[in-house]
Amino acid sequence: MPSFTCRVCGDEFSLPQQVLDRYPGWKPQLCRQHRDAGKTSSGGGSKRAAKPKRSNRAGDRLLTPAEVLDRYTDGPVDGVFTDGGSVPNPGPGGWGSVYVVGNEIVAERHGHDPDTTNNRMEFTALIEGAALVPAGIEATVFSDSRLAIRTVTEWAAGWERRGWKRKTGPVENLELVKRAFAVYSDRPELSLEWIAGHSGARWNEYADALANEWRRSS
Repeated sequence: MPSFTCRVCGDEFSLPQQVLDRYPGWKPQLCRQHRDAGKTSSGGGSKRAAKPKRSNRAGDRLLTPAEVLDRYTDGPVDGVFTDGGSVPNPGPGGWGSVYVVGNEIVAERHGHDPDTTNNRMEFTALIEGAALVPAGIEATVFSDSRLAIRTVTEWAAGWERRGWKRKTGPVENLELVKRAFAVYSDRPELSLEWIAGHSGARWNEYADALANEWRRSS
């Protein structure tokens, strides 16, 4: 079996090849002991002392992705986490998506649009997030946008049947709605789930940091 070195304790550990085949591109960095420790701090059972929540800032400075990982430990440890926004709205904005397995990053990406809206960035993050997961691999895709989730899972099918028209008027951000609906219709192995934003969930905060990369570098 392929062997790896734990970045926490330095011990070597192995994983069956069939496990690695499920997550192409994943390079495990934690042994079972430290991977399970991360899960314990993120769910039931004994938790370590809670770290600061509600703010993804250090003073007036936006946290970097590395700082987010140091500050937050709670929340799901598997799945795709997406976020997007613009400042102001509308205005320049960004999006971020990260694919995580066992509390470790498999893949991530982010982008920037000089003239956009919160909702456009949320839809873009969902689309780009799905692309991080190899076809046929089951995963939950998380977003803190109820509108984006409900659009794809509840409303878009009816709009498509009516020729992409709403009863109350045109569909906003139609091209992105069509793309997101097509992506998730073609990927039944991917489920969409809402997650509360800025609630201290580690990987949601991380996606937020990716989405704000353009602000830190501008």
